[in-house]
Amino acid sequence: MVLAAAHRDHDTTNNADANLAAFCQRCHMIHDRPEHQRRRWRTLFRRKALGDLFGGPYA
Repeated sequence: MVLAAAHRDHDTTNNADANLAAFCQRCHMIHDRPEHQRRRWRTLFRRKALGDLFGGPYA
């Protein structure tokens, strides 16, 4: 089993002991799922906005 250090508040600059947790890789991904979904939405939103602004997304 591989352990991964997870930031409880998803802020990678906050390395306080109380903010870190040791999870297995599966639990770490489950913990980070809402943050990954939020970031994915922002990335897609930005691409669509750039496409609207400049006539299409860049390849």
